Amino acid sequence: MADGIVSSPHGSRPNRVDRIMLEVILALIPGTLAMIWYFGWGILINLVLAGLFAVLTETVALKLRRRPALPALRDLSALVTALLFALAVPPTLPWWLTLLGMVFAIGVAKQLYGGLGYNPFNPAMAGYVFLLVSYPLAMTSWLPPYMLAEQNLGFVDSVRLIFTGTPPAGSTWDAITMATPLDQMRTQLDQNLMIEEIRASPLWGDFGGRGWEWVGNWFLLGGVFLLWRRVISWHIPVSMLLGLLITAGFFWTLDPQTHPFPAFHLFSGGAILGAFFIATDPVSACTTPKGQLIFGAAIGVLVFVIRTWGGYPDAVAFCVLLMNIAAPTIDYYTQPRVLGHDRDT
Repeated sequence: MADGIVSSPHGSRPNRVDRIMLEVILALIPGTLAMIWYFGWGILINLVLAGLFAVLTETVALKLRRRPALPALRDLSALVTALLFALAVPPTLPWWLTLLGMVFAIGVAKQLYGGLGYNPFNPAMAGYVFLLVSYPLAMTSWLPPYMLAEQNLGFVDSVRLIFTGTPPAGSTWDAITMATPLDQMRTQLDQNLMIEEIRASPLWGDFGGRGWEWVGNWFLLGGVFLLWRRVISWHIPVSMLLGLLITAGFFWTLDPQTHPFPAFHLFSGGAILGAFFIATDPVSACTTPKGQLIFGAAIGVLVFVIRTWGGYPDAVAFCVLLMNIAAPTIDYYTQPRVLGHDRDT
C-alpha cells in the first residue's frame, strides 16, 4: 500500500493519526475538568499515572518486538488510551491497579495483536474490564461529588489514598466513598422501592446523579467538537444514544415506577463518554455507514439490558467490547454496492 500504510486507521496527510488523537485529547478537556471539579484530585492523579504507565508499557513492548518506540509514541494513541481508562476508573484506585490496567490495555489488548491498527478490541475498555472483573471492590469505590461529601479530599489526601490506601485521619473508606447513581438506582429497585421514593434522595439532580449529569454535558460538548472537526461521524454516537433512549423509553412507558426516565441513562454514567470517545474508535468499530448505525444501536440496547438485568450497572465497556467482536461481521454484510456492479458480484 502507498506510503507504507498497511493497517487502519487510514488517513490522508492532513488527517494524520497524531493530529486526530490530539483533537480527541482537546475534546476530552471540558469533561475532564468537570470530573476533577466534582470528584477531586484523584482524577488528575489517575490521568498522570495512566499516561506515564501507558508510555512506559508501549516503549517496553515495542523494544521487545524490536520496533522503534518513538514513532509509535508520537502518534499519541497510547496517551488517548490512558486518558480514557483514567476517566473510567474511580479516583480512589490504587496506583498499582492503574499500572496493571495499562499493562493489559497497551501490552496485551494493543501490542500483543500487532499495535495500532491491528487491535480487535478497544484497549482502554479492555484494561478497564480486566480490572473490573478481577478487582470489583476497588473498581466501584467512587467518591461522592463534592457537594454531597462529608469530607472533601485535598491533593495530599488523594496522593496518600492512591499510593498507600490510607484514608484521611479520622475517616474510613465507608465514610469517604458512596455508590454511584447507577449502583444506587439498581440496588434500591432490587429492594422494591419505587422511582419516586428513590429520587427523594439528595443524590439526584434533574435527570441523573448530581455532578454526574454536568460531567455528561461537558463530554457532550467535546463530542460535538469532534463532530464539527469531522474527527468522527455522527452514525455511532447518535445511533448508540438513540438505541439507549428508545429502549429505556419503551420500558419507562410500561412502568415509570420501576424504570427511570430515559434521560437518567444518559446522565448517570459513561453513556455520553462512551458514545463519542470510546465506541467511535476507528480501529475496533465498524467502518461502513450502515454498519456503524447497527453497531451503535446495538451498544445502546445492550447498555440498557445489562444495566437493568445484568450484574454491572454502567455496562458501557462490556457492550463496546461485545460489539467489537461483531464489528467485522457487520462490516462484511453492510458493504455498500460498488457502482456498476450487482450486490452479489
